[in-house]
Amino acid sequence: MSEFVVETLEKTLETFIPDAELKEVKRILYGKELKKLILPQKVVEAAQEREFDLQGYVFEAAPEQLRTPRIVRVGLIQNKIILPTDAPVLNQITALHKRVSEIVEVAAFCGVNIVCFQEAWTMPFAFCTREKEPWTEFAESAEDGFTTRFCQELAKKYNMVVVSPILERDEIHGGTLWNTAVVVSNTGQFLGKSRKNHIPRVGDFNESTYYMEGNTGHRVFQTQFGRIAVNICYGRHHPLNWFMYSINGAEIIFNPSATVGAVSEPMWSVEARNAAIANHCFTCAINRVGTEYFKNEFTSGNGKKAHHEFGHFYGSSYVAAPDGSRSPGLSRTHDGLLVAEIDLNLNRQTADKWNFKMTGRYDMYADELTKATQNDFKPNIIKE
Repeated sequence: MSEFVVETLEKTLETFIPDAELKEVKRILYGKELKKLILPQKVVEAAQEREFDLQGYVFEAAPEQLRTPRIVRVGLIQNKIILPTDAPVLNQITALHKRVSEIVEVAAFCGVNIVCFQEAWTMPFAFCTREKEPWTEFAESAEDGFTTRFCQELAKKYNMVVVSPILERDEIHGGTLWNTAVVVSNTGQFLGKSRKNHIPRVGDFNESTYYMEGNTGHRVFQTQFGRIAVNICYGRHHPLNWFMYSINGAEIIFNPSATVGAVSEPMWSVEARNAAIANHCFTCAINRVGTEYFKNEFTSGNGKKAHHEFGHFYGSSYVAAPDGSRSPGLSRTHDGLLVAEIDLNLNRQTADKWNFKMTGRYDMYADELTKATQNDFKPNIIKE
C-alpha cells in the first residue's frame, strides 16, 4: 500500500471536489443516488464503541399494482484478523468468532435478514505461503464443525440467514480440503454448502496447493428472504460463473473475497457491478481488510525477493443493483458492516426494461461453446 492512505474513495471525492460538481460525479460513478438508511442512534454508538465502519443504504424499486415490495436487508461484514498468524489455531478461530459476533449483533439491531462474511473468515489468508501446517488445521466440517455450530446459534438468536465461507475438510472423501461457503437458515438449520468454482494461480494466490476447483456447481439457496447464491472470490473474474447462478434463479449473489490492492483493486469496483447489470440481480462484494504477516518468508514465483506478507487487503465491500446503481464502499483500512435495504422487485423491473435474458442467444452460445471444447475445434475465422 502506498504511503498516502485512502480511507475510502468517497471521502477523497468529498474532500477535493466542489459540492456543485460532487453530485454529478457520484451519479456518473455510482448511478442513481441512494437514500441513506436511517439507523437507530444506539446502533451508531455501538459501531463506534466496537470500532468498525457502519454504513447503510436503500435500493428502491418502483411501486407496482399487483406485487407488494419484497424488502430484504443484507449485511456485509469485512474484518481484519485479530491475533498474530503464529498464535495457537483455536485461539485465532475463537478470537475471530468473538469479533464477528460483535458485528453481527449490530447487524441484528439494524434489522439484517441475511449476513455474509468474507472468504475463509476464520483464519489468516495463508494460502500464499504454500505451507501445510498449521494452516490445514483451520479446516472444519461444513455440516457440523465448530464454526457452523457457532453460525447456527447466531442464526437462531437473530432470525438471520448466515453465509459463512470457511476452509472445509470433507472427511467422507478422505479428508479433502475445499474452499466452501456454508449457508445456515434463519431457523438455525444447515441449509447447504457451495464450493469455490475457480481457483487462482496468480502470483501469491496459488491456492491449488490446498484445494482444487469445487464440485457443487451453481447452487442457489431458497431462503425465507429470497433466493441467494455464493460466488466465492476468484469466480468474480468469470462472467459465466455469475451467469449460471443467475440462470438457476439467484436474486442475490454474494461474492466473499480476499484480495489485495496490487493485484485487483482497479477491477474490484467494476466486476460485481457488471454482474448485477448483466444478470438482472443484486450482487454483494465482500473483501477482508488489513495486512497479514507470516513468520516464514515465501516467494511469488516472479523473480522478486521473498517476503512475509503479500499486500494490503483493501476492504471496500459494496452492494450493486441490477439497474447499475451501487453503494459506496466500506473502509479500505477498517473493519466494517454495510447494511443494504433492497427491494427484490427491482430485479424483474430491470429485466423488463433491458431484456438481457430475453435477447440472450443462449442456444447459439451453447452450441458454439460445445464445439469450442472439442479437440478438433476450429475457430470461426474468415480469411481472404
